[in-house]
Amino acid sequence: MTGERFGAWRTASGEAVFSWYNNFYDFRPVKLQRGEIPIGRILAISDIHGCDRELAALLAKVHYDPAHDQLVLTGDYVDRGRDSRVLVEEVMRLHEQYGAVVLKGNHDKMFCDALAGDDDKLDTHWLTNGGYYTLMSYCQSAGFFNSETGWDEYLRAKAFIRNHFGGHLEFLRTLPLYYETQEHIFVHAGINPELADWRQQTERDFLWIREPFYTQPVRNTGKTVVFGHTSADELHGTPDIWFSPLGDKIGIDGGCAYGYVLNCLEIGDFGYKTASVRLGEHLTAGTA
Repeated sequence: MTGERFGAWRTASGEAVFSWYNNFYDFRPVKLQRGEIPIGRILAISDIHGCDRELAALLAKVHYDPAHDQLVLTGDYVDRGRDSRVLVEEVMRLHEQYGAVVLKGNHDKMFCDALAGDDDKLDTHWLTNGGYYTLMSYCQSAGFFNSETGWDEYLRAKAFIRNHFGGHLEFLRTLPLYYETQEHIFVHAGINPELADWRQQTERDFLWIREPFYTQPVRNTGKTVVFGHTSADELHGTPDIWFSPLGDKIGIDGGCAYGYVLNCLEIGDFGYKTASVRLGEHLTAGTA
C-alpha cells in the first residue's frame, strides 16, 4: 500500500478521506525507547479479524498520526474476516515502522498452533472457529481448493503457508499477552480477578477468559482493563464500546467480522472518546 493509492479516495459513504491520510503510508518510522509513549493519544482497537479495509477507514476517521499517537491492537487479526493475510502484513508494518503495540489474541494462537504441526484436534479447533477463511486468504490465489477440497489438500495448504509465510507465523506466535501504562492494562480477553498478581495468570486466561472477568469487579490491578474477545453486543446489547459502571474495565470488540462495527477507543487528556466504522465501510476510489 502506498500514499498514492489512497491519495484521492473516499469512504464508501462518500465522505472525503482526511487530507492527512493522503500521505499516511509515507510517514517516516517513529523510533521510540521501550515503554515510551508518544505525546498524544492512545488508540485501542481489537478483534479486526481480517477486516483490513475497515481498519484503514477507522484509522483515517480518527486521524491516526503515528508521530504522536500510540496505536494498541489487542489481538485477533485472523479468521472469519475477508483477508487475514493482508491484515497481518499491515499489522506487521504498523508495528515495525510506526511502533504500534500488537498483542496476541486467541485466534492468532489457534492459527499458529494448527500450522505448527499436523494435530487433528488443533486443526479442527482452528477450522471450526473461522480458520477456513484464513486458509483461503493465504492459499486460494496459489491455486489451492480450486478442484480438491479434501484433507490432503488442506495439509498441502498448511505446508504452503509454513514455507511462504513463516514470518507471519513467527510474528504472531511471539506477540506479548498484555500492555500496561500508568492507568490502563490492555489485553485480549481479560484479567482473572481472583489472583493476587494478575501478571501470573495463565496464557489461557489472557486469551480466553470471559464471564469470571467481565461479571466480577476487578480489584487486583489498580487500573482500568481495556479488552476485546467478548463482543460489546454481548455485554450491553449494542456493538458500541462498553464502559463498565464500576469503572474497572472497557470492552471494545464491536463484532466487525459478524456484520457489526470496528471500534476505536481514544484515550487522552480529554478522557475517553469513541469512534467506529461498520463492516463494509472502507476507502473507495473517488475524487478528493
